[in-house]
Formats: sequence, C-alpha cells, structure tokens
Amino acid sequence: MANPDGSESTPAFDTSQPTIARVYDALLGGKDNFAADREGAATYLKFVPDAGRCAIDNRAALVRGVQYLVRDAGIDQFLDIGSGLPTQKNTHQAAQEINPDARVVYVDVDPIVLAHGRALLATNDSTIVVTADLRKPQEILDHPEIKDHLDWDRPIALMIVGIHMHFHDDEKPDEWVRTLMDKLAPGSYLFITDFVDTGEPLQKAMEQAGLESLGNGWIRTPERIEQHFLGLPLIPPGLDFLERWNPADPDGDVPDVDELQPYQRILMAGIAKKA
Repeated sequence: MANPDGSESTPAFDTSQPTIARVYDALLGGKDNFAADREGAATYLKFVPDAGRCAIDNRAALVRGVQYLVRDAGIDQFLDIGSGLPTQKNTHQAAQEINPDARVVYVDVDPIVLAHGRALLATNDSTIVVTADLRKPQEILDHPEIKDHLDWDRPIALMIVGIHMHFHDDEKPDEWVRTLMDKLAPGSYLFITDFVDTGEPLQKAMEQAGLESLGNGWIRTPERIEQHFLGLPLIPPGLDFLERWNPADPDGDVPDVDELQPYQRILMAGIAKKA
C-alpha cells in the first residue's frame, strides 16, 4: 500500500521471518506469504517432498471434524486456535454450510491473519478473527470480542488443529489448553491434530524440517498425543492417522496402517468430549 507521498508503507507485520501461518499457506499453494515463508516451505519440501499433501490432508481432516461436530454432535460454536490464513475451506465455511447460524472465533498470533480474515469476513457477522496467543490462554478468555461472540454457558468446540507440534513439551502446552477447557461448558469438545512419532524416518524428517525452517515442529508418540486430551474420553474412532480418521463413520472401511503412504503416517487426529 502506498503512502500519500507515493512511498510504500511498512506492513504492520514482519515479513523477513517465516511464520507458521504463512509457511502453511505456502504449502497449501496460497498467495498470502512472503519470500521467507516460501523458503520455509521449500525446507519442508526438501525433507518431506509430500509436505504439501500433508498440509492438504490436515485441512481435509479439519473439515471432517467440523462437519461431525455440527451435524452429529450438534455443536454450533467454535473457538479455533492457531487458525492460520484463509484457505480452500475454513472452519466457518464447513460449519455454516450445515448450520448457517454457527458462530466461529478464529484466534492466531500472526497479525496478517487478522488483516486477511477481517477482509474475508466483512459480511459475516457470525465469524470473527482475533489476534491472541495460545501461550496466554487467560488473555483469550478475557478478550472482550471473544467473550461477547460466544455463549459460554453452552457447549463450544475448542480446536487446536496442527498447533501442538509448534510448542515444546517444556512449555507445558497442555496446561494452556486445560485453562481454556476448564472454562467451557459440559458437552464441549476438544479437537486436535498433531505430528506423530511411531519410529518412521519420514516422521523424523518432518521434525527436522520444522526445526530448520521455523525453529519448532516436534513429533510425539501416540501415547503423548493422547495426553493432549487431558483425560477426556475420545469419541470413536479415537486417535488415528488422518487417512483412517472419520468420526462421522468410525466403523467404515479404512486402509490398514501398512497400506498408507509414508506421508500419510505423519499426522494423527482425535476429538474428545467434556462430560
């Protein structure tokens, strides 16, 4: 954007360093990224040539999870943390095509998400975008726009999709999520996807790619990922690889694990319910 004197104004965000949201956007083939982000995406592709397909599969799992939560679980409120930049289908689109009255709050620490999200949602009164940090969960809970947009006496789906891997266990990210879940009404849900470690080389390569490009991106054992759900019971089919995970049809035919491509064994998903 140009200033009145014709010079280019400085964006309100740092484009010299890659961010999670913009690298993810680049992997998805989006346009809301900068050279540093494309370099970060290239690093992922160097280590994991199918990293873009992993990102697409994670987005598809997000859509399946939201559709289940609206259609089968009757949820009409979503708090999507680390939502990233608008892409092919977002949480509000997946929810509102089933229930037009579904309300969605997007939260991301990257200010570019706020700028692009507000432009996209200018005519959508049921969806808002807020800049906040999962590391400061009480600030999310105290944020006036978030407080006003959701009915905290009714169930809410808390979405932590593709985010946990960017925090080291030493930071105790489960406690941030616990602070949020403790505030939610009974009948609320917790939806998580995360990088998994079952001992495969490509999983370790994904971790190496994240550490080299973003300085984070740790893999975890399935047992450790289950701990992210804070002891809440997982709905069927439980925690599983994305390609095998469909809560709307937990007993449906799925490929055996050994039939999956290596890149399809990098991410797992699950949804738990608060009693």
